[in-house]
Amino acid sequence: MADFFEYGFEKLKVYQLIRLLRVDLKKLTLSFPVHEKYELCSQISRAASSIASNIAEGSGRSSKKDQAHFTNMAYSSSLELISHINYALDMDYMLEKDYLDIRFKLGEINRLLVKLYKSQVNRKDGLGENI
Repeated sequence: MADFFEYGFEKLKVYQLIRLLRVDLKKLTLSFPVHEKYELCSQISRAASSIASNIAEGSGRSSKKDQAHFTNMAYSSSLELISHINYALDMDYMLEKDYLDIRFKLGEINRLLVKLYKSQVNRKDGLGENI
């Protein structure tokens, strides 16, 4: 792979975990009924993407308050994702083992988001300090 600058958010374990989970979710939703392609599958994809995107966007904000705000939005998107996979399980679109695997991964992601949020709220530095 070519040399390129790696941003601070790309080094975060939480960001790396959501990247992997997004791939898992995409593969899983491919087996959902066709009529869910533009509904539930799309909502799952958008919620998972929102987690990653908010982590990335927040890392570029200059104030700790703004950074924490985007981390909070990422956390909220993860809760939305839990709601969507609960529905998918209720509709028998996924196996319980897949559901439990996703819930475990989201639990770890949420734990790390809370930790990141707390560190941002308590930090005194600004833009570029987490690069």
